[in-house]
Amino acid sequence: MDRILANIDTALLARWALPLLAALLLGFIARQSLLALARRTRRSQSLRAALLRAFAMPAAVALPLLFLTIALARTPLGPRDLSIARHAIGIGLIACLTGLGLRLVSVAERAILRQYPLDIADNLLARRIQTQTRVLARVAMGGLLCLGLASVLMTFPTVRQLGATLLASAGVLGIVAGIAAKPVFGNLIAGLQIALAQPIRLDDVVIVEGEWGRIEEITSTYVVVRVWDERRMVVPLVWFIENPFQNWTRSSAQLIGSAFLWLDYHTPMEALRAELQRICDTDPRWDGRVCLAQVTDTDDRSMQVRCLVSAGNSGDAFDLRCAVRERLIDFLRREHPQSLPVLRANMAAPPSRANAPASAEPDLPSSPRAEDGAEIPGG
Repeated sequence: MDRILANIDTALLARWALPLLAALLLGFIARQSLLALARRTRRSQSLRAALLRAFAMPAAVALPLLFLTIALARTPLGPRDLSIARHAIGIGLIACLTGLGLRLVSVAERAILRQYPLDIADNLLARRIQTQTRVLARVAMGGLLCLGLASVLMTFPTVRQLGATLLASAGVLGIVAGIAAKPVFGNLIAGLQIALAQPIRLDDVVIVEGEWGRIEEITSTYVVVRVWDERRMVVPLVWFIENPFQNWTRSSAQLIGSAFLWLDYHTPMEALRAELQRICDTDPRWDGRVCLAQVTDTDDRSMQVRCLVSAGNSGDAFDLRCAVRERLIDFLRREHPQSLPVLRANMAAPPSRANAPASAEPDLPSSPRAEDGAEIPGG
């Protein structure tokens, strides 16, 4: 043991150990301090606390790496080994910077979404802002990831040479890559169009492929539509740019709904209109704009009455239409049963044989006296 210790070059050991130990100690202190700061602000919802938490984790990794870079330069490490170590540390720093960018975008997104909540009565502005924020945040995150990955790859000399070769033959390869990446770039461009032009927004009521639903989520590649029966439709972003669809809440959530009734011609329309007005006045889902009953069609048996009512949103409009049908039918059944459509048949009864004379015989056509062989005058 003493022989081994005697053979150790203490000066060389000091040149290796002191820089590395100092770097590890400083890195550990910096990391623990940053993580403690992040834990202290964990319950705070302020923007400053969110920014501190966003910086804490990447910095807790990046600072020890920087200290290690400085320490390695003070060690008797060979040029080749030092280059490899610095290359690995550089990749780690690029990853930290990429992570920091992603966390900052996420903090900005959450801060904007918190300022514009959707759980309010008139949320048109909030839906517009949230849609733009979510889509642009996804696009920014995707761009940062691509940039970080490209930066890591470009640190390798072979990849840089390959990049130069690809640039030299960019014509054919560009066409091939464009065809292969058409769905990806198509959805990316469609996402930017939706974020800027906003044909759809979060919580919009839409009719897609004949299905009624709400926009539940907009990602960088697809849109999730929550159908009324809790099903989910996943639709590519490009579909909303290339195909027509109905958006019931494009400029306002207010809607006018119709309820059709087929009634008899004896229906008193004034009484029907008065009852419709009473139903609307007593229903909290009516927004006070439209309450109208009109005869819109007729046929040989009945007439079609269209009742128009308005509501603040599509859900209330549907429920109000159902209530109008039910209550009007109940009103007519109670107060005016003759108004409900019936099938009439007017059949004339034949004369009774009991009242006819017994000797009465029907007159049948015949030649005059031909049956008894009588002589016909002038014959």
